[in-house]
Amino acid sequence: MKPTITYVFALCAVFAVAAAATAQNLFAPVIIVNDRAITAYELQQRERFLTLLRAPGVPAEEARIGLINDRLYSHAADLAGLRPTEEAVLAGMEEFARRTNLTTEQFVSALGQAGVDEETFRDFVRAGLAWRGVVQQRFGPRAQVTEAEIDRALALATQRGGARVLLSEITVPATPQGQALAEQLSRTLRGERAFAQAARRYSASASGRRGGRLDWVSLSTLSPGLIPILLTLKPGEVSAPLPIGDALLLFQVRAIEEIGVTPAETISIEYATLAIDGGRTSSGLTKAQSIIDRLDTCDDLYGVARKMPEGALERVTAPVSSIPQDIALELARMDANETSTALTRADGRHLLLVMLCGRTTELTEGGREEIRQSLINQRLASYANGYLEELRADAVIVEK
Repeated sequence: MKPTITYVFALCAVFAVAAAATAQNLFAPVIIVNDRAITAYELQQRERFLTLLRAPGVPAEEARIGLINDRLYSHAADLAGLRPTEEAVLAGMEEFARRTNLTTEQFVSALGQAGVDEETFRDFVRAGLAWRGVVQQRFGPRAQVTEAEIDRALALATQRGGARVLLSEITVPATPQGQALAEQLSRTLRGERAFAQAARRYSASASGRRGGRLDWVSLSTLSPGLIPILLTLKPGEVSAPLPIGDALLLFQVRAIEEIGVTPAETISIEYATLAIDGGRTSSGLTKAQSIIDRLDTCDDLYGVARKMPEGALERVTAPVSSIPQDIALELARMDANETSTALTRADGRHLLLVMLCGRTTELTEGGREEIRQSLINQRLASYANGYLEELRADAVIVEK
């Protein structure tokens, strides 16, 4: 029997009522944080947003935590009398989109295709900006460092000897997904075992297969900007994500050991890099290995480079403070004439063969501003984490 017109209209009415009820439920509060509502719709949107970014963890749970934090950020901003301007929010959205090599319009369009509203993205950026302003206003003056502290870090950076550190590392791409993953791991990883498991699962470094474990490294061979960060970590603690080239690095300090000290010196390093077509593919790695098999010293690279495009070979002599941190970290693990193929160029199409030619020492007073900013950033991150926990403890959070 065919359905009657009356039956069809009645059925449509039922569906319309059901759809209205569903929509009403979506916009009903499901969590209240200090009288600030979080709706089911917001949870759904944040979950889709995090899924699109391939953020770590269970998207539904991370969406819940993230939105509660956003309400706490907004509460703190209201207490401090801060509110990001619309111009600042638009600039923040542009900066976030740029990490994916997209314009804001292209990024918003991609979100829309995945069912994520532009306002969800805007609210995410606005909350982050508000929190950054709160942290800077509340803790900026307390995070300042003294000249004596900079002198100490500089001395450690420029000594041949002094101290060495046992590290583990996790390397992820500097993309929005990588940023979300790095921040999640920095916040949640505790202990060497957990860090090692995460390194095996997520790290793009060759050390990932070893659980991120590195050999002992002398502080004198590291970038001055990295040293104060490592010195503020206790064994087992994990650093905040550190942007190095086209990657983000997390470090865990496993041990620090004092060693013999000689007069303060910095190390000038002579090294060479050779860009090899193929990137981190089997073809690129095979080419790199065939070149390494023919190398005894850096001088041998000139013969190899004759058959390669102009600019493929670079040979540099510079103090550690001016060497890109990703290259400096590789050089810190090497002896003279050793090589590394752990890095790629930013375009991803070229494997970077790094070779240590030699080390020399010379007196320096450079790197002070780099050390100052590293210490300030580390302290701000520590203060911010502590303040967020205070806000959470004092908040009235009701989940329905």
